[in-house]
Amino acid sequence: MLKTTLEQWRMFRAVAEYGGFNQAAEAIHKSPSSIHHAIQKLETSLNLKLFKIVGRKAQLTRAGELVLRRTSNLLDEAVKVEALSEMLSEGAETQLKIAVDQTFPPILIYQALEKVSQVFPLLRIELSETTLWGSSEVIEQAQVDLAISGFALHDRFNEELCRVEFMAVANPSHPLHQLDRELSLEDLKGHRQIVVRDSATKDKKDDGWQSSDQRWTVDNVKTSIQMITEGFGFAWLPEHAIASEIERGKLKALPLAFNNKRTDQMYLILDDEDRLGLAAKAFVQELRMHCY
Repeated sequence: MLKTTLEQWRMFRAVAEYGGFNQAAEAIHKSPSSIHHAIQKLETSLNLKLFKIVGRKAQLTRAGELVLRRTSNLLDEAVKVEALSEMLSEGAETQLKIAVDQTFPPILIYQALEKVSQVFPLLRIELSETTLWGSSEVIEQAQVDLAISGFALHDRFNEELCRVEFMAVANPSHPLHQLDRELSLEDLKGHRQIVVRDSATKDKKDDGWQSSDQRWTVDNVKTSIQMITEGFGFAWLPEHAIASEIERGKLKALPLAFNNKRTDQMYLILDDEDRLGLAAKAFVQELRMHCY
């Protein structure tokens, strides 16, 4: 059986934080006598002196300082347990799994998640970064609650979020830029293209923009950006992901004679919005606000 209670430790922390029994009593809306009694019971139960009186202030003893560190953790955990219980009683889920295509502007996801976390601070979030058919596949297999993909699913709820513009780019010193003219499809075929592998395990797709017979295939967009920045090839990349590199002169748009920009529609995919948990619904609403 425990010798102490959470309420006693709450009063102990209040005295330590406010420097006196009267101040603590006022701060946590208790009577000074109840604060005195709680501290006395703690010290008796633990056979430990927690405070010493210096003038009109209650100061922690060395033992009291050590105990305070653990007390704060204990009380913080108690608050979390109560918050979690409240979430569960209200029907909120404890975990949210989201799959997001790597070409989707990540800041939109981060901003929405931050807002959701303020309302559901104990919500555990799992964010899977996918490519091409990857997001559509994992929502189809019920591995995630929500997915953001460039490929809609006919048997799921699909909502248009935003369009992502892509452009063909290479390092300014790349041989394609040295031609100093508009480039044809045949020009691209003679140079190495960096492409991103589909993260799906079945029904893999290509992006339809593979215009070169020379290809290096990588797992993520960031690697592709690093490689072409170093001059190892050219690639079609989302404008938002390379804005900084273009501004700093590390990448330059290829002067294509055909379709120098291409656009992908991004979709929010889910099974049934009415069956989503409270946190998932909050995320969807926040995402809509940031995308529209």
